Amino acid sequence: MSTELPIIAITMGDAAGVGPEVIMKSLGHAELYEQCRPLVIGDAERLKDAGRIVNSQLEVRSLSPDSVIPAAFKFGDVDCIDLTRVPKDLAWGKISAVAGDAAFRYIELAARLAVSKKVGAICTAPLNKEALHAGGHKYPGHTELLAALTGTNEVSMMLTTPKMRVLHVTAHMGLLDAIARIEPGLVERTIARGHDALEKAGVANPRVGVCGINPHAGENGLFGHREEETKIQPAVDACRGKGWNVEGPLPADTLFYRAQRGDFDLVIAMYHDQGHGPVKVLGLESGVNITVGLPVIRTSVDHGTAFDIAGTGKADERSMLEALRQAVQLATR
Repeated sequence: MSTELPIIAITMGDAAGVGPEVIMKSLGHAELYEQCRPLVIGDAERLKDAGRIVNSQLEVRSLSPDSVIPAAFKFGDVDCIDLTRVPKDLAWGKISAVAGDAAFRYIELAARLAVSKKVGAICTAPLNKEALHAGGHKYPGHTELLAALTGTNEVSMMLTTPKMRVLHVTAHMGLLDAIARIEPGLVERTIARGHDALEKAGVANPRVGVCGINPHAGENGLFGHREEETKIQPAVDACRGKGWNVEGPLPADTLFYRAQRGDFDLVIAMYHDQGHGPVKVLGLESGVNITVGLPVIRTSVDHGTAFDIAGTGKADERSMLEALRQAVQLATR
């Protein structure tokens, strides 16, 4: 395998969820090895167990955490930096503090390798927030966790599908808290992060549509308390003053329709469900989560740990494959 291909660190996520299974299924696609050098960070025995569940013919190679050099990066072998954090009898589909702490340790090592340029990007399997908290790590999710590990003050969550990209001004917080937090500076910085990310990805002069908060984007004060005028419009005006192609605030119900038909390259959503709902309706299997604003590249599946089917072999690997492809496109060599 060419050493010119980027090394992608794949974190195993919560060992009680579907992460190990979707990783083993994904690494069974030979064409992936023509695009990158995949390196799993997790527990080798758990991957072997997942391999048996999904009837994989792949061999799992246990590597020391001290170095990535022994990795062979050869199709047929799954190279795993083995942190040996979970017991062999860990139940599938159950909240576990041990699994939550292990998920943190996997991403902690991946962040360290990415910051030191030993890997070109991180691709994360899902973790479980309740297990993460039970394991002693009080973060809302991967986005905030990676920001803390890399010393980044502010990041944004971008969800992508083949038809649409959505960047969130706020994410993991209650709706009332989100509305209180939204202010022109935060909205402007979010638009700027998205604009910069798309330009780096090769999108010239990105077309950005900005959602309102209220129904019909407030309809000139008819709904809400003029949040569109005070919290969003100043940010849109500032971005347009830079010569950027930014439109809004727009009614969310029509904006997402226009975006999926191709009118916009990026939608700026104001809160979690405003952005997540349309993306997941368009196709959970092909959705990808990208953290924008980090000093490292991070992509992720756009689904959770799916405890209801964990350990059954039913998990779909398509979101993981797409996350890996996007990590390759964005990765530093």
